[in-house]
Amino acid sequence: MPTERFQFTGEGGHQLAAALDTPDGPVHAYALFAHCFTCGKDVLAAKRIATALAARGIAVLRFDFTGLGSSEGDFANSTFSSNVADLVRAAAHLRETRGAPTLLIGHSLGGAAILAAAGQIPEAKAVVTIAAPSDPVHVTHLFKDRIEDIRAQGKVEVQLAGRPFHIKREFLDDIAEHSLAVRIAKLHKALLVMHSPADDTVGIDNATKIFVMAKHPKSFVSLSGADHLLSGKRDAAYVAGVIAAWAERYIEPIAAQPAAAASEAPRNVVVRETRNGKFQQIVTTGPHKMLADEPVAAGGQDAGPGPYDFLLTGLGACTSMTMRMYADRKSLPLDRVTVTLKHSKIHARDCEECETREGMLDQIDRVITIEGALDADQRARLMEIADKCPVHRTLKSEIRIVTKAAD
Repeated sequence: MPTERFQFTGEGGHQLAAALDTPDGPVHAYALFAHCFTCGKDVLAAKRIATALAARGIAVLRFDFTGLGSSEGDFANSTFSSNVADLVRAAAHLRETRGAPTLLIGHSLGGAAILAAAGQIPEAKAVVTIAAPSDPVHVTHLFKDRIEDIRAQGKVEVQLAGRPFHIKREFLDDIAEHSLAVRIAKLHKALLVMHSPADDTVGIDNATKIFVMAKHPKSFVSLSGADHLLSGKRDAAYVAGVIAAWAERYIEPIAAQPAAAASEAPRNVVVRETRNGKFQQIVTTGPHKMLADEPVAAGGQDAGPGPYDFLLTGLGACTSMTMRMYADRKSLPLDRVTVTLKHSKIHARDCEECETREGMLDQIDRVITIEGALDADQRARLMEIADKCPVHRTLKSEIRIVTKAAD
């Protein structure tokens, strides 16, 4: 499954590292995944679940919270509130560049954060928690022997999963203010609670409390034999399979949504860096998404067409479409049009009909193959029509490009 890597701006102004796992074919839905406390987007559970969901047509955005993984910022300055705010930011980024997430998934403390953020993501129809605590304060048991020191000193280094992290008094104060009971009761979204009876990090009683507090539709699936981190590959695959099957009842596939009205054209084209490689971009226009890149020889990864490839593509497609429209209107026996294009630089002095006489000029060579039982006059007329395509006229006319910084 393709993975697009990029950055977006978090609530604190830091650049947060993200990965979007996409299907090889059409995207049926978008999901947002929140990882466990002090983990990261590339923790095995998150990566395996995202990949498995992508194989089922669900694109999954996972990202590193502030100060974790490849994201900017200091973990010590992050709080449960900032994590929730970053999830809302991630959903907004997905909404603006691809499609709003209709499925929210959270693992461990990420599950609590997803429950807290769900009300601020209106497009979300279904929420999944995996080994989540019913109260975010539960996470403090991981460093319960240092809580008094944190309150007394303001900031203390603790060992979590064998790694050092700094925890501040502000983190304790913030997490104590969050009660999920009201938010779960007012979720108004389908909820799937997944938990292992053998979880010795977050006890299964937490799943019971979440399930009882929630209103229908709600479901519970036991992850018998799985550990808290879903370190078993089969466990992650099972979780992904259940989520995909369960979510089908609640999220409407993108393909089934009504198409945009023709009056909405022309659509904006949004080009954004993926941060995967030096030049790679994700190009979005309406429901369509594609990669742009440079060839390997130019320092890229050749993951998609280059900028001039897209320019030639626009001209070639417009040429063929215009010829087809004319042929159909005139009932000409045109079977197929093939347009082959090439861009190059030439010396101005080599162009007799050009006004510019010095330096270099851009030249586009366009070769048109016309198939069908057409006579010479019909072929000649179609070649004339080729020069009347809108993109051809745009390229030949004076173009005004207005550039400004985003607000």
